[in-house]
Formats: sequence, C-alpha cells, structure tokens
Amino acid sequence: MLDTFYREFGYGYVPQWHHDTVDIKGTYLDTPRHLLLVAVHQGEVVATTGVRSGGPAHPPHPRWLAERYSEDTTAQLVRVYVRPEHRRRGLARALVNAACDFIAETPGYECTYLHTNVDIEGTEPFWRSLAKEVFDARTTGEHRPGVATVHFEIPM
Repeated sequence: MLDTFYREFGYGYVPQWHHDTVDIKGTYLDTPRHLLLVAVHQGEVVATTGVRSGGPAHPPHPRWLAERYSEDTTAQLVRVYVRPEHRRRGLARALVNAACDFIAETPGYECTYLHTNVDIEGTEPFWRSLAKEVFDARTTGEHRPGVATVHFEIPM
C-alpha cells in the first residue's frame, strides 16, 4: 500500500489519509465489520482490498457527499491496489468480489461506497464495469491537484 502512495500517486504517505496502513491490526483485524484482503505471489503482497465503515471524509471531499453516507450503514471499499506487474490478471476483481461478499454478509451495511483516482491507468473502466458513478470531482474542480477523483457505489 505504501508503494502505491509513493510510486503510483506520487505524493507518499499522508497521515490523515493513510493512517490505516500503519495500524493494520487496529483498523482491520480488531474491528469485526472491517476487512483487509491481500494477494501474495512468491512471498510478496501484490494486491490488496479493504473494507471500512463509513464514507468519504470532509475535507478533502465535499460536505454534501460525506453527509450522504452514514458511518453505521456504509461499507467503504479502500486500498484496492494491484502492483503494476500483476495487473490484468483478475486480482482486483477477485478481491473486490470477496469484499462485496463480506459486506453483504455483515449485518448493518446498506450501501457500498468507494472513490478512486482515475488518473491511474485502468481504474476508470474497471470501476465503471462494477459500480455506478455518484460524483465526478473532475467536472467541478473539487479534488486535490493532480488527483482525478470519481466516487462510486456498488449495488448491494
């Protein structure tokens, strides 16, 4: 996950956005409604997908969008990352499907939300094949410079 922040996104680790990646146990393992899935190849983590309760944070996302998603009933897909040399092999789709199965089986979740930086090659067509767009921040300029954020929901 840290490699993605530095190599793919180009801005590195930002504590207010990425705290979960340094507290994996507290964020994912000690919280029954949260989940972290990993794909390992030859002893190396090559893909990840996480589930956390709640929607987007304001800031940096618009207030109206944050208010749309209840902390109690929203499952957010996070950290859907695949190392570039392992892409186009179905890893992301398999991990997202497993995460969605977990969400469907977890009491209280009514909505699956995610946001992504569509400047990363392949992300936009991937998410459009699985999810419904809720808000494209590129159309309003409501995103960080250098990050083309699109927000989606996946039907339960």
